[in-house]
Amino acid sequence: MNNGNENTLDIHCCLMYHKYLLILDKFIMYNYISEYTDFLKIEKRQSQNTVDSYRRDVSRFAKYLSNNQLGGDKASDVRSFLVFLRNEEGLAPSSVARCLSSLKSFYNFLYVENLISENPIETIASPRPWRKLPNVMSMQEVDALIAAPDINTLAGVRDLAMLELMYATGLRVSELVSLKMSAVNLEVGYLRSLGKGSKERVVPIGDIAKTTIENYVINARPLLQKKCTTEDLFLTRRGNSMTRQGFWKILKKYSIKAKIVGIVSPHALRHAFATHLLERGADLRSVQKMLGHADISSTQIYTHVLRERMRDVHECFHPRA
Repeated sequence: MNNGNENTLDIHCCLMYHKYLLILDKFIMYNYISEYTDFLKIEKRQSQNTVDSYRRDVSRFAKYLSNNQLGGDKASDVRSFLVFLRNEEGLAPSSVARCLSSLKSFYNFLYVENLISENPIETIASPRPWRKLPNVMSMQEVDALIAAPDINTLAGVRDLAMLELMYATGLRVSELVSLKMSAVNLEVGYLRSLGKGSKERVVPIGDIAKTTIENYVINARPLLQKKCTTEDLFLTRRGNSMTRQGFWKILKKYSIKAKIVGIVSPHALRHAFATHLLERGADLRSVQKMLGHADISSTQIYTHVLRERMRDVHECFHPRA
């Protein structure tokens, strides 16, 4: 009888110890995630959106580990997690690839900081998903969208300025809504934008966008600002800073009013900016600089435009075309 009680006690102690180790591992993991996000914000100077995205991916993996009895081999655990995301969660291959990229960045941070002795997922190859051509708005659709705001209202004057500026510069929506008054030089016709990785670039505005912004700054912004004190260029009806979600709603409203078929997103205007420039003869390097792409491979999704233009030029001018 005593042996039976002792065996039961041993089993109970082992289970409790195993449970303690799981809790300890989970605590350590989330502590590592906290250090990692601090590293992204302070040392890498990543935007809040990027930090949130990386933290969300890594936390998702930590939750998966705590909910599943896995083998302890982190490389196998990561592969199992990626299969889970694809088959059980139904994530697109591009989303799964992004999660793997986040985990690679996370484990590389742990290794460099000597928090782990080896990087267990260094050898896992990142998939190279097929890069789809972006859905590009035609010039007629852009014209219809820009013509949609009612410029007899304060909101309409502001919205027109935002649409014209985004199409004229190819800004990301986060860059557009975070623009400060001091970042726009209407005399010279340029603006300074702080993009991904806190990299600053200078982009020309163009005469039409310049005129609409001047009209907004002189006639609408002071009335929207009311008693609020802010340096943000674009304001809501309450005098607060415009948000990404707020601009999405504005864009959706005007795309419906303009009867544009398909989803019109802030990124669609950015794509239209790049595509229409290339169609009219701009070179890829200049477009890269204006878009704020660190690597020209990101800009090369637009090379279909260059190929089409080269074919047209060849057919038009070559004597045997």
